[in-house]
Amino acid sequence: MKRLMLVYNPVSGNASFKQRLDEMVWKFQERGCMLYLYRTAKELQTLPLYIRESGAEGVIAAGGDGTVHEIVNIIMKEELNIPMGIFSSGTSNDFATHLGLAGRLENYIDNILTGRTRWIDLGRIGEEYFINVASAGVMTNIAHEVDVRLKNALGKMAYYLKGIGELPRFRSVKFIIEADGERYEEEGFLFVLVNSDVVAGFSNVAAKAKIDDGKLDFLLVRKCSIPDLMALTAEIVSGRGISEKNVLYLQAKHFRISADTLLQSDVDGELGTFLPLTVETVPRAIEVFV
Repeated sequence: MKRLMLVYNPVSGNASFKQRLDEMVWKFQERGCMLYLYRTAKELQTLPLYIRESGAEGVIAAGGDGTVHEIVNIIMKEELNIPMGIFSSGTSNDFATHLGLAGRLENYIDNILTGRTRWIDLGRIGEEYFINVASAGVMTNIAHEVDVRLKNALGKMAYYLKGIGELPRFRSVKFIIEADGERYEEEGFLFVLVNSDVVAGFSNVAAKAKIDDGKLDFLLVRKCSIPDLMALTAEIVSGRGISEKNVLYLQAKHFRISADTLLQSDVDGELGTFLPLTVETVPRAIEVFV
């Protein structure tokens, strides 16, 4: 009998996933799979022990990008050597969106149980791994400033409303970027380092991004006028891809990014370290159910 561990965040998104636990247990049970449950807390220190003691052959993250980020780091640091699945239940689920997992629960469960997986790259900053995005600059702290009640009520729209309010405070920053030995100096508003093409709920942001090409994609929004910035935003929202008129777009295996202003990074929706950042790609680092 196949054994899997379902790790669920009881407060992610609109906090409704915990109402579906009986449904989840039954969906796996009727397919001949034993499902173990693990409820997240501030620390997940006991999760590796639960996985090892249960004999789980895979772990499924039910939560937002932050929950996925935590489990990725546990799998890598504890060398668990098991695949990971993702059930979207957070306000933002960028990597699950890229994989096309939303709205296909029955098919996805079947694929999990037949072992349909794919090896993907990760990014690493120091000892920390990220699966989708690392960023810094204006607006990158919005996810941490939006009221939880507003986020649960409005979802991603809460981020947009908060972002509009930030426009009067936009200030450019001088960035120095080293990408596989090439050096760039740019004045800009923010940057994102991405693994997939989905960022902050928007698709096709990084048109060249692939999750298994051994590289990360770097996009920096250059200093520009507010009308040009709004035009760039409209391109992102439309999902048609973005022009590179006001964007520096690079692909590389290794990056070092510094700034002339104190900036804290955001990594998979969680607060990260302050710049400078040294980021490297870890090719084919983790196995994911697809």
